Amino acid sequence: MELPDPSIFLQKLIAAVEGDGIRTSPLVLDHVCYRVETLARYAEWKDHLSKNGKLLGEHPIGGRPIATFKLSKPFMFQGRAIDVIELPAPKDGSPYAEGYEHAEFVVADGPRAFAMRYPFLRWDLSGVDKTINADVRLGYDGFSVKFHERSLEEVIALEQATL
Repeated sequence: MELPDPSIFLQKLIAAVEGDGIRTSPLVLDHVCYRVETLARYAEWKDHLSKNGKLLGEHPIGGRPIATFKLSKPFMFQGRAIDVIELPAPKDGSPYAEGYEHAEFVVADGPRAFAMRYPFLRWDLSGVDKTINADVRLGYDGFSVKFHERSLEEVIALEQATL
């Protein structure tokens, strides 16, 4: 059991984002999110990923657990090493087919300022005022992309330091 190579998903995502006028090459591609349909699949993938990386944390978010792993062997994509995978358990009433659902980038100038550079896009600003790791989001057909101020690994380390 291996995670599918995210290259096809990321090619589609990058093409959509760059088609909207956002250059992704200078941005840090922080992590990808792999969705599952059932709690049984969540448990299977969690077990598999723990054997192929380190569990950075598992936290309840939006009414279900989300596990984050740092892979021992990163995925390579266009010269980038992607070694963090987010694995959310399914949320009641929000079915998703198994597969990659979103990717997240870190933006140096912060998500609000980043979105303001592209005022012609339809930004989801619902996360822009979060106290920890504010974000902005763009939705596409079947996937989305988020832009954060910090990497997910850094945010998890900060949260664990405050416990």
